[in-house]
Amino acid sequence: MTVRALHHYDEIGLLSASERTPAGHRRYTERDLRRLYRVRALRALGLSLEEIAGVLDGAADDPESMRELLTAQLRRLDEHAELIGMLRRRIRGLLRQAGDSSGPDPDRLMTTLELMSVFETYFTEEQRERLAERRNALGGEGVEAAKHEWAGLVEEGLRLVESGVPAEDERARDLVRRWDALAGGFHPDGADGERTRAAARRMWQDNSAEIGGSLPWPVERMAGLVAYLEQARQAG
Repeated sequence: MTVRALHHYDEIGLLSASERTPAGHRRYTERDLRRLYRVRALRALGLSLEEIAGVLDGAADDPESMRELLTAQLRRLDEHAELIGMLRRRIRGLLRQAGDSSGPDPDRLMTTLELMSVFETYFTEEQRERLAERRNALGGEGVEAAKHEWAGLVEEGLRLVESGVPAEDERARDLVRRWDALAGGFHPDGADGERTRAAARRMWQDNSAEIGGSLPWPVERMAGLVAYLEQARQAG
């Protein structure tokens, strides 16, 4: 403990020396030292000085009050741990996208961060967790295989659009079936999956330029393909 910290504890009434020397210096007794140990122990649990004062002055001998206080503190720590976990996953994702030791291109990095912000706007925290669980279940190889398959579907769809094949054509309907089946692997089952799909469609409709700008195909062509697929989907 530093002298400054002890003086601060004294100023706020958390810990005061019980005795003084003839020269006026603080003298801490065994009882004071025990209180200091308790202050330090509770501080290590993340409690504020105000909370610690309440514990030591009123609830130190009340197990129920102590239990409630520690339960609340544990809840706060759990929430903080979830936030830290999310940030760790986000940073790992950015590092993977960097592709090399030189770090991500600044424009690419900012675009990625912007898209993350968009993603969080349209999906709830629970939905993001479900999507992450499905992605983790696929594994790295599964995700890469899905990306490769999806790129092939995009190229196939663009050819259909540019060749003037009607959305009601069986080729278009077959494409949309395979497209939706592939996307389904990244969404939860049942009603939860329907909600995340709907959120994904809203996100694309509102931010097609930003999202499309991160893809290797021109935004206009991708927007046309998405509209074409929706027509084929409605055609059955």
